[in-house]
Amino acid sequence: MTETRVPSRVFARAKQDAETAKGGVSTPQTENSAYRLAFQDMDFLLREDLRPVRFQLELLKPQLLMEEAHIGSTFVFYGSARIPEPAKAQAMLDMATDAKAKKVAESLVAKSKYYDMARELARLCSNFPRDEAGRRHFVVCSGGGPSIMEAANRGATDVHAESLGLNIVLPHEQAPNPYVTPSLSLQFHYFALRKMHFLLHARALAAFPGGFGTFDELFELLTLIQTGKIAPIPVLLFGREFWERVVNFDALVEEGVVSEKDLGIFTFVETAAEGWAVVQKFYEKAEGEQGDIAA
Repeated sequence: MTETRVPSRVFARAKQDAETAKGGVSTPQTENSAYRLAFQDMDFLLREDLRPVRFQLELLKPQLLMEEAHIGSTFVFYGSARIPEPAKAQAMLDMATDAKAKKVAESLVAKSKYYDMARELARLCSNFPRDEAGRRHFVVCSGGGPSIMEAANRGATDVHAESLGLNIVLPHEQAPNPYVTPSLSLQFHYFALRKMHFLLHARALAAFPGGFGTFDELFELLTLIQTGKIAPIPVLLFGREFWERVVNFDALVEEGVVSEKDLGIFTFVETAAEGWAVVQKFYEKAEGEQGDIAA
C-alpha cells in the first residue's frame, strides 16, 4: 500500500444525525420530549437552569460570525432611536398640532444634523483598508435600530461596505433597519451579552445625543476605561452643547467623585471629519500600529 488516506472524522456530523432523527418511527417513546436530541429540544434549552448555556451560545454565535466575516475590529455607534433624518424631522414639525408637540419636534429638527454626521462618519471609517491578513477594521457596528443607528449602517452602505447591527428583543417589536448587512444582523436576548459584543472588537466609539440606552452603554465604557479593565480607545462625544447640558462633567470633578484626568477619556467633536481625525491621530502615535489595532 503506497498511499493511505486517513478520514478526518468517523462520527456523523450533528446536522446529519439531526436530519436522521426527524425521520424516525413514531412510538410513545419517540414522541415523548425526553427522546429529542438535546440541541433540538427548545423546551429543554429554554429551562431556567440552562441560562448559563444560553449565555455561552449568545456569546459564541456572534463571535464566530464575525470571525468568518474577517472582522478584525469595529467602530461602534451609539445614539438615540428617536432622532430622524432631517427631512423626516421637518415633517414631524409640520404635523405638530399643539405647543408641546411642536417644541419636541423643533428639538428633533435641531438634532437631526447628527443623523447626517453619523452617516458621514460611517462612510469615512468604512473605507479603512484591510490588513495584511485580510481582516477588515473599523467595521461599522450599531444597535441595528432606527435613527442614529440607521444612519451609521446607511453610511456604510453608501460606500458598499458591510456593517453590523446588534439588535435586542424588546416587548415592542423592533425590526433591524434595512441598511444592516443581513449576514451580520444579530439578535440578542441578554443586554449584558449584547453590550459585551459592542466592546469586544471596538477600536473606536462615537456617542451621539441619546437617552437612557445611550447613557447606559456610554457610561459603562467610560467606567471600563477609567478602571483599567480595558485599554483606552477613542471615545467621541458628538455635540458638546448637548452633553454638557445633560451631564455636568465639571461638577463631578468638583464633587470629587471623578478625577480631572477622567475627563480625558472622551473627546467632544462637532463634525464627522473632526471625529475621524481624532481616531487617526490616536492610532498614529505608534508607527505601523494600524495593521495591528485588533491585536
